[in-house]
Amino acid sequence: MDGISCDRCGKGLLIDEEVRYQVHIVVQAAYDPMEITREDLEKSGHFDWKTLMESLSQLTEEEAQDQIHRELRFDLCPPCQKLYLTTPLPGLTEGR
Repeated sequence: MDGISCDRCGKGLLIDEEVRYQVHIVVQAAYDPMEITREDLEKSGHFDWKTLMESLSQLTEEEAQDQIHRELRFDLCPPCQKLYLTTPLPGLTEGR
């Protein structure tokens, strides 16, 4: 992420390669659209909010953030960029 070396293989980008590639990954919670009514709010009693707050208090700030939204940025050399485009998620099989 420093723009000076490939985040995958460590090759120098400004010395060993003429071009570098940037990968920007956004991972975010995918919620279905929903409408919250006054009735829904009245149903959710004090206990529900207390339980939620207790579960959140068990997480670090970073863990709570990771459950909602995280952005990652990487610099890649040309060979690693080619590999990334071929297999962005190693371990997943084709056609999945």
